[in-house]
Amino acid sequence: MKEFGIIIVILMVGGLVALLYHRAKQRQRREVRATPLSEADRLLLQKEVPLYAALPAEFTKEMDARIQVFLYQVGFEPCGQLEEVTREMQLIIASQACLLLLASGYDHFGLLRSVLVYPDAYEVRDELGIKSIRLGESWMSGSVVLSWESVRQGSRNEEDGLNVVIHEFAHQLDQFNGVADGLPVLKDRKDYPEWASVMRASYKILLERVEKGRRTVLDDYGATNPAEFFAVSTETFFEKPKQLEEKHPELYEQLKRFYGLDPLGWG
Repeated sequence: MKEFGIIIVILMVGGLVALLYHRAKQRQRREVRATPLSEADRLLLQKEVPLYAALPAEFTKEMDARIQVFLYQVGFEPCGQLEEVTREMQLIIASQACLLLLASGYDHFGLLRSVLVYPDAYEVRDELGIKSIRLGESWMSGSVVLSWESVRQGSRNEEDGLNVVIHEFAHQLDQFNGVADGLPVLKDRKDYPEWASVMRASYKILLERVEKGRRTVLDDYGATNPAEFFAVSTETFFEKPKQLEEKHPELYEQLKRFYGLDPLGWG
């Protein structure tokens, strides 16, 4: 009985420590959210990230808070020949990733804990030892990998429909429930049938156009699988909203509802 009592005490103390730790983390998070970006940080983002500069004024405060929390919670690691992930690089990456959290209802990117940054495109080997060159990856284990050169190019040109940060972090949202299938967690259970119907039809159209060699507002890479279709559609939604709305109005409407944003009215 004495040993049982000791176990109970240990469990109670452990639970109390865990509770205090959780409360401390929550308090720190609130403090981070309440700390505004510096004027220098804002000027940098307005210059280097046109999508940040184009945000309607009513989103500015929340966007800055999201960026601060992202920088607080997520670590950055230099890879390859990159010596350091500078404050500037972190801000440019975080500002684009946080577009996806801004009004979508997601408070964070699930298990994400680190962003690995290479200076340029990098080489990897798959499980069969086959080499390939990549610009970015999204891992379910809690990491996103990015090529800095691709990040910089994608952030500066907000109208080409190609943005490696938005693409890979869209994968993170898709993987939030542990599955990469192009079906993220939606705001309401009633939204799933319409989402599935529109996404399936839009994906089929892209497949048919790619097979016929016909150009489309969506990048051909979206025809790889439903997960890539969702990521490519997200890139296009933010970078080519007018063209996407004209060519795929139902798809645009689903993404508008999912992200809680309407880039057609920006800037």
